[in-house]
Formats: sequence, C-alpha cells, structure tokens
Amino acid sequence: MRRRDFLKKAGIGTATAVASVAATPFAKAASAPVRWRLQTYAGAALAEHVIKPQIEAFNKAANGEMVIELYTSDQLVPTSELFRAVQDGTIDAAQCDEDSMSSPADVAIFGAYFPFATRYSLDVPALFEHWGLNAIWEEAYAEIRGITWLGAGAWDPCNFATTTPVRSLADLKGKRVFSFPSGGKFMSRFGVVPVSLPWEDIQVALQTRELDGVCWSGITEDYTSGWADVCKYYLTNNICGAWIGSYFANTAKWNALPGHLKTLFKLTCDSSNYYRQHWYWWGEAHYRVTGSKMQLTSIPDDEWKKVEDEARKFWDEVAAKSSRCAKVVGILKQYAQTMEKAGRPYRY
Repeated sequence: MRRRDFLKKAGIGTATAVASVAATPFAKAASAPVRWRLQTYAGAALAEHVIKPQIEAFNKAANGEMVIELYTSDQLVPTSELFRAVQDGTIDAAQCDEDSMSSPADVAIFGAYFPFATRYSLDVPALFEHWGLNAIWEEAYAEIRGITWLGAGAWDPCNFATTTPVRSLADLKGKRVFSFPSGGKFMSRFGVVPVSLPWEDIQVALQTRELDGVCWSGITEDYTSGWADVCKYYLTNNICGAWIGSYFANTAKWNALPGHLKTLFKLTCDSSNYYRQHWYWWGEAHYRVTGSKMQLTSIPDDEWKKVEDEARKFWDEVAAKSSRCAKVVGILKQYAQTMEKAGRPYRY
C-alpha cells in the first residue's frame, strides 16, 4: 500500500469518530470540525489502555467541534522523529517520553526511565505538581520553537523480561535488550547491549532471538503486548519505579484552539493519567501473583545495590550537563531524602 493511502487509513477508530460526529444532532460547530492527528509511542495493544479511551472521550465531549485521529507507534513517523514532526506541524500532537522522541530540551533525559528517580507511580505527579518540575519543564520548552509541552504523567515501572533467567548481575552481561535510550545507556555499564527497534517488531525479534529481552516496562505491559508469550522470566528488581511520559502539541495548532477545547483536552489527559495509575497498580501485582506465563527471578539486594550506587554517579554526570539539569537532580535528591525520612508507606 502506498504511504499516502496508508496515512489516510491508519487512524485508530477514525472512521467511527467521524461518523459519530456527523450523526450527532446537537453538534454546535458552524463549520467543519477542527481535526488533529495525534501519534502515541505505544503499539496498538498498549494504546487500547494508555490513550485510546482518552481520545474517544475527547471526541465525544467535543460535540462536533473537534476530532482527534489517533495513530499508534511509528504509523506516521518513527518514534525517534516524533518531536520534529510535531514541531513542524506534520503531526498535530504526540504522547511520548521525551527521551524516545529525540527532544532537544536538556530535561529530555529525565523522560522515560531516569534510573531510580522514582519508587512508585505517585512520585511522578508529586514531583511535577508539588516539587517544581512543572515550572522547569515549561521553562525548558518555552525556549524551543513550534512545540508546546502540555504536561507529564506516570506509567509503569521498568523491569527486565528475558528469554533466559537473570539471578545475578553477571547474567545481564551480553544480553541484547530493547530499552529506552537513557535507561539502556545506563544499564550498558553492567554489560547490557541496548537495541533499538520499531515497537511492533519486538515480539518477532524475541522469537528469533535477535533480542534476549526487554527492559521497557513492567509486567502489565509484558502481558498486554504479548511479550510474556516469548519472555519466560521476569526480574523483580527494577531500574525505576515509573515511566514519565508527556503530551505535546504543535504550538500554532494549540494556540488556535478556543479555550474550552484546550481545557477539555487537558481534562482528558488528567483522566488518562488517573486510569493509568490504577491500571498499572492493579496489573503489576495481578500478573506477578496470578500470571502463569512468566517465572519471577530476583538479584539479591546487596548485589543490586551496586546498580543503585552507580545510578547516583549517573545523576551527577547528568547534573553537570546544564544548570537546569543540576536543578532537577537536586530536586530528585531532596525528594528521595524526604521520602526516606517520611518512612512507611513512602519508603521502606
């Protein structure tokens, strides 16, 4: 199929959304609805949870004034080109971590899984809403033309799912693993070989042993994405407690929206953030306890402490990149100290 034809047909639920708008008797739009194309980092199976309900709700609540067409990972452009595509207006909006979409912002390295930055998913909104990260991110993206950062949310933790068992740091050496840029670069210090592939190719790569595993998610996504059908082992030690993902829009397209549609979009982002909080919290326990496809393995705490200690060195290296990065690292350190002092249930 020619790419032009593909782009016309590839949106999730696009035809349904358009038909729904056309059939709505109370649509108030005086002219054709505003149309956006939004691409997510997630493949089709994962998008069913992390964004599709949000877009369906937005299209319904917009009442004929606006329709968002949803595209999954790499459908319109490769994920690594998402930032530029939104910036240039090729795509109107995106849901992704900054690390994967090649954001030029200095704070982009903190997107996705910055090693050991968080313990739980609630750490993410706490850091952004109450510890100053919102203001820092707004400042950083105000310096970049053409794109507007709309906010961040939390996803699942980051664990290894592998085709052979991992019970020591030595077992990680030489393993070819699909991961996020910064997380993979960090774990390469322990012999992991980071591999970059399109999301939809991962399961086949695991089946053909092109990959030995993934370090891209928690166990909920391993089951949802089908990786648990190929990866028989799940390492309970994680390198971060929650993925940080963000929403972005082309600045001109965002500024052209009336205020009530901006508010509506942000409200549906909040709704999606809330859904992911409880869906992942449920799934991470559910699949560990009742899942039958993966065997749980662990690296002893005293040995895993080497990874945690190395992460602190990594933090200091990142802090040296810019004064803004240093400010973020300072907040992360202060936050971690506060959580430790707070004790249970914040830290154990």
